[in-house]
Parts: sequence; C-alpha cells; structure tokens
Amino acid sequence: MNLKVLLPFQIFAEKTNVSRIVAETHEGSFGLLPHRLDCVAALAPGILTFETEADGEVFVAVDEGVLVKTGADVLVSVRRAIEGTDLGKLRASVEQEFLALDEQEQNVRSVTAKLETGFLRRFAAFHHE
Repeated sequence: MNLKVLLPFQIFAEKTNVSRIVAETHEGSFGLLPHRLDCVAALAPGILTFETEADGEVFVAVDEGVLVKTGADVLVSVRRAIEGTDLGKLRASVEQEFLALDEQEQNVRSVTAKLETGFLRRFAAFHHE
C-alpha cells in the first residue's frame, strides 16, 4: 500500500510498500491490509501504526481526521501529527497537546459565540429604534 499522511499545510509522511496499517476511530481500532476493500473512516485522536520492510513498525500520534483507502492508496488527513518510537511518550503527547488544544478551541468558540450574540442583540436593538 502507499500511505500519505497529510497536515493542513504540508505532507507529514509519504511511505510506499506499507504492509499493514492500524488506526483508531471513535468506535475502536481497525486494521488495513493491502487487499482490503476501499473504505473511509473518521479518526479519533490516537496512535496510527504502520509497517514497512524498510522502517519496521512506525507509530504516529494523530489528531482527529479522516482516513480514505482507495485501491492501494491510503490517505490520512489530520490537523496535527507527531512521529515517535515510544508508545508511552506518544500517548502522553496526544493527551497533553491535542486534547489541551481542543479545550482551548472550545473556549475560543465560546467567547466568539458570546461576542456574536452580543453583536446580534445590539444590532436588533438598533434596528428597532
């Protein structure tokens, strides 16, 4: 298989001759072998594992995203990714960086929603005057 891990502004990894891939979704982990049927999966923050003859088993911590398998090509599109060899450190990275940023994004969205609501109230009041 050919694996390509895409970030919003760059290609994080591009590997050929991948013999297997294991990804995590909100429903659990699943594996891909070269002759599996085409599929699409929504990825949860977690560890993406793939294996090649040249590199052996490789672990990549990924944020939420999408995995698409078409033929021999597997595209993984995520917001953030970190490659490493120690699973414990990668899991800690996912929990610290990715989930903490999600909390910050929720706070920003909450503040933005309050600003929008205030603007709409003032605009409606201005319109009624």
